[in-house]
Amino acid sequence: MTEASAETRSVVIEREFAFPAERIWRALTQPHLIEEWLMKNDFKPTVGHKFNLRGEWGGVLDCEVLTIEPQKTLAYTWNFSHEDAAFDLRSVVTFTLTPTNAGTHLRVEQAGFSPTQKQAYGGAHAGWKQFFAKLDELLARAD
Repeated sequence: MTEASAETRSVVIEREFAFPAERIWRALTQPHLIEEWLMKNDFKPTVGHKFNLRGEWGGVLDCEVLTIEPQKTLAYTWNFSHEDAAFDLRSVVTFTLTPTNAGTHLRVEQAGFSPTQKQAYGGAHAGWKQFFAKLDELLARAD
């Protein structure tokens, strides 16, 4: 094994949304809106708050809010306990919002995938793209 194999990988998805940061921030931090584009949850926008995200696939993610800078940055743990090491995940999801002339650039990074977690990494990459599509739909109809 090389030293590089011990490093973790990150999934990064970036997209510009034609909405102001305030609107996107609400969708990232209000539980009823989070449920519409991400998963069922008991989120509270408070550093240290522990919450769960419950997927339609039956899985439960254990999370804890790490960082909140309103309309700029939101970070929380995204942990999934599984007996198979390929799916036993300890990661951090960070959302970064940057205002643009046309709206807001949203970057999500999920960091913490081991090189042996290829399927979980691929699933997260595809999943975040789907979550962003649902977020765009939500933003378009929310006021």
